[in-house]
Amino acid sequence: MKYKGKIFIVDDDTLIAEMLSRALKTEGYDVRSETTNFQSIVNTIKSWLPDVVLLDIKLPEADGISILEEMKTCGIASQVVMLTSDDSVDVAVKCIKLGAEDYLTKPFNIEKVKIVVGNVVEKGMLKLEVGYLRGVYSEFFARDIIGESLAINRLKAEVETLGASRVPNLLITGESGTGKELFARRLHRIMKEDKNMCFPFIAVNCSALPETLLESELFGYEKGSFTDAKAESKGIFQFASGGTILLDEIGDMKLDVQSKLLRVLEERTLRRIGGHEEIPIDVLVIATTNKDIAEAAKKGEFRRDLFYRLNTFSIHIPPLRERKEDILLLSQYFLKFFARRYKNKMEHKLSPESENLLCSYSWPGNVRELKNIMEKLVVLQKSEVIVPEHLPKEILVQSATPVGQSEKKFLLPEEGISIDTLEKDLILQALERTGNNKMLASKLLNMSYDSFRYQIKKFNINL
Repeated sequence: MKYKGKIFIVDDDTLIAEMLSRALKTEGYDVRSETTNFQSIVNTIKSWLPDVVLLDIKLPEADGISILEEMKTCGIASQVVMLTSDDSVDVAVKCIKLGAEDYLTKPFNIEKVKIVVGNVVEKGMLKLEVGYLRGVYSEFFARDIIGESLAINRLKAEVETLGASRVPNLLITGESGTGKELFARRLHRIMKEDKNMCFPFIAVNCSALPETLLESELFGYEKGSFTDAKAESKGIFQFASGGTILLDEIGDMKLDVQSKLLRVLEERTLRRIGGHEEIPIDVLVIATTNKDIAEAAKKGEFRRDLFYRLNTFSIHIPPLRERKEDILLLSQYFLKFFARRYKNKMEHKLSPESENLLCSYSWPGNVRELKNIMEKLVVLQKSEVIVPEHLPKEILVQSATPVGQSEKKFLLPEEGISIDTLEKDLILQALERTGNNKMLASKLLNMSYDSFRYQIKKFNINL
């Protein structure tokens, strides 16, 4: 039998308590009962934390209202159903005003008891779920866009303007990992923040679903419209009514689906697969892509009319390497963010050498790559100060070789040069770049640690 929750029965009539206990146990509830004094009852509720308390209004040493008030004062989340006789319904209504969920009158109809308790338990679970989701929602949407570079400040202002203008759709372009979805969520929040409701934000990865499934997911279908369509199904456009749909990687959407999407954007209505009814929609459509869909449209790989429709309002997010002023701000933000997430009391800090290395790295994975590296550092590093040896090898190696020069050959000066002079200069550069860390410096020069130590001794380099 499936476990359904904990029920605490508070009634001085042992026969009633036993009857309720037997009936609810057969439904899969864990049941306890209590008929003693006020403090004992409250202590049991505090320690056991039942899902539902069936609380008699009239008790020998205390009334149910006092217990209910004490529960609310202590912040106990258990749901309460009052038990009362026919002549005290007014009192039960008063209890509901004080915070009880429902009441049952004596003598009981057992089937009604089961229904009421079941509904109250389910309501309690929904409250917990809604509370959790609101917390997640507020945390997720409260996150600001981190960055003070000219490009990011300009984008923030642009998104504010677009949100205030209530644009119907938006195209966001940028390399993978630049934060396109974050900007989409910010626009959604701006457009809905004056509402006293949480409107849906639904993200769809256009590259992850096959063409036929993507179409049915977006627009829905009628019963019998294809082999597995055994019942009518709403699409995401209907589920997102009043909210926002994010069409991620729209550059990968097939041409047939593109044509149907274009019609939805233009007409603001949709027709389910196999249907004839035109269903009005009220939804903000945000499309993102890391591809050059303007070029794809010229080649016939993307519908030109859809591109023009989407591109009416568009923003481009520059890669992280083009806004280096934001690298350290983001790094510090992620270090603090993941310290909170993993309940890490240590506050990690970047050494000046580490900061220089991060700023000189090209970040091919953009903000997502930076975020992942900071998360790994918070989890794995026990040292408060993050030094170069803690950073990934790719950052050290690329930082040691200026971008665009990795393929260039060393040009021998006309007057010639001493090999020893060249070796010593390279060793000094490697040591300077790694903060005099001999192990990391040896890796930069692709030397064994012992060979590197020999070279330091050979050139009489003092550290």
